Amino acid sequence: MASPAVPPMHRDLDFNGPLSDERAARLIHSLGPLKGHHVVDLGCGWAELLLRTLSTEPTATGFGIDLGEENIRHGRVGATARGLADRVELEVGDAGEWRGEPCDVVFNVGATHVWGGDPVTHTGNALTALADLTRSGGRALFGECYWKRPPTEEEITAMAVVPRDQYRSLPDLVDFALSHGFRLYSLSEATVDEWDHFENGNAWSVEDWIRDNPRSPDFEEVIRRTDTHRRLRLHGRDVLGFAYLPLLRA
Repeated sequence: MASPAVPPMHRDLDFNGPLSDERAARLIHSLGPLKGHHVVDLGCGWAELLLRTLSTEPTATGFGIDLGEENIRHGRVGATARGLADRVELEVGDAGEWRGEPCDVVFNVGATHVWGGDPVTHTGNALTALADLTRSGGRALFGECYWKRPPTEEEITAMAVVPRDQYRSLPDLVDFALSHGFRLYSLSEATVDEWDHFENGNAWSVEDWIRDNPRSPDFEEVIRRTDTHRRLRLHGRDVLGFAYLPLLRA
């Protein structure tokens, strides 16, 4: 962790991902009636989507887990501000190790990595866990990157941290999800504008830190990480997409 700490992403963003208010509302609607339902968010970040979901139904309850202590602190503040503190539990912990009874609704959005190990296996690990944790007839909201087209060798080299086999085409991603015991309820893709809003909001806090902390012992490392991410963003702009898959558990 950099010293002093880089400002958290929630300083400038509502969602920790390429997600607009309008798409979030549509995704919540796709979950169907939530009366009396329990919603679990694995890798919840600061739990904005979970909190918005619970706000639509006064009898719904929720649980979110994330390794980021600052994320969970911010989520708890948001839950209290919205009058949801008595209906949602937000926990600092390893979502990949969490075990619970099958639930009515389970989220894993942009967080397949919580199951650890080889990035190539993350998607399968996540879908296996979602299938186990979603009751029959329940719903899962799954969000994952996909290749808009096969990346060139130059693009893969520039993106550096993303193995070619980590992601699939969109049709292959959907088929892979359905092979884990789900039916596809709906499908949508993040727009370029949603990506830009997310990436810009992410960059602002880091660039402000770089401007204000030139004498930090971590300055060069923050520069290195930031420049690596910028290359990933720019070289992946035309090739890397993000899909939202509301799924029905068979």
